[in-house]
Amino acid sequence: MTAETAVVLPALVLFATALLRALLAASAEIECVDAARAGARAAARQEPADVVRRVARQAAPDGARVTVSREGDTVHVLVVAHPPGPRALTLELRHEAVASAEETVGVNR
Repeated sequence: MTAETAVVLPALVLFATALLRALLAASAEIECVDAARAGARAAARQEPADVVRRVARQAAPDGARVTVSREGDTVHVLVVAHPPGPRALTLELRHEAVASAEETVGVNR
């Protein structure tokens, strides 16, 4: 029984560690989605770019990078982050949200 425990216990620890890392990554991904959407809403309301970045960073995981751009009538907010934990297996999480600028919504051209 001791030999079986010595073989199984490290496998269980490895599995639990992998499961925990996957859960942390999923949580960080959801935070990236929320942050990008919050930033896109702020940008669509014509908030200044620094305000948009601050709004997005408040909802983003720690250390996330926020990029705000505008292409024509749409605003783009990109949030890029790394999940918490060791960087040995680096994983980059990113989400982009796009919104129409308020001054263009409902305007017929």
